[in-house]
Amino acid sequence: MNETYRNKNSVRRLVNPDGNFNVVRKGVSKFDWDDLYHALLTLSWLKLFAVVGAGYIITNIIFAFLYLAAGNGIENMQEGNFFDAFFFSVQTMATIGYGAMYPKTLFANILVAIEALLGLVGVSVGSGLVFARFSLPKARVMFSRIAVVTPHNGIPTFMFRVANERQSWILEAQVNVSLIVSEITEEGQAMRRFYKLPLFRNQSSLFALTWTVMHPINESSPLYGVTLEEMQEKEMEILITLTGIDQTVSDNIHAHHSYIPTEILWNHKFIDILSKTRNGKRSIDYSCFHNAIALEELGVKN
Repeated sequence: MNETYRNKNSVRRLVNPDGNFNVVRKGVSKFDWDDLYHALLTLSWLKLFAVVGAGYIITNIIFAFLYLAAGNGIENMQEGNFFDAFFFSVQTMATIGYGAMYPKTLFANILVAIEALLGLVGVSVGSGLVFARFSLPKARVMFSRIAVVTPHNGIPTFMFRVANERQSWILEAQVNVSLIVSEITEEGQAMRRFYKLPLFRNQSSLFALTWTVMHPINESSPLYGVTLEEMQEKEMEILITLTGIDQTVSDNIHAHHSYIPTEILWNHKFIDILSKTRNGKRSIDYSCFHNAIALEELGVKN
């Protein structure tokens, strides 16, 4: 498979390898004030601190100008000095109260009361956002970079590996696999259709180590008779969703992944990563987690 096709197909995929959706949304606003909380939660840590920091500085600048407009309303503040007004605003918003500067007029006291209230609200909102970000349950699930198609009990089987990277268990883990196909209707309309791929086992009561997920490509499988060339032509993509309950936080977690035709190796099998130590304990070699070997090299006839 040449690199040009690989890059082109990677752009077309619905789900990126990191689990994020590779979709450009047009005709809809990226930001909605009614959904501000969710928007802030979805920001990266760097962007979140940038937004909070920018709001903090802008608010203090606004109140600094208001204190300057108050004239001689702040005791010990140099008249017309922006930095004195700015740092007095910082002290007021954070309720520090060093005592060197303080309001002495009614207008200045009203401004201080308003800013102190905004400061309390801002601290509450900021603390809530940081706590919510820390408390959001996230799955540390590793998917194999490649999938394979190999015989299993005489049946061609689509396989991929999943591993739980945490020491704790994922309870009632479930895996759902779907085949996404680009099709043209009789009316000439292009559509993306989803076909569920039945699995040998789609649930694990205690997911602690690794899991090889298998779909038999038999007569009832949407992949039955499908060649690699046909998968490329119809821009097929295999979408995986894993859900479960994190043992530590007792909350639902989920992970997503997908495989495009260039990431599926036909007539290959995964290298065995399970073994036992000298004292009989189970051992897993994650360094070979993504490795597969051709059946030809093993002397297995296809």
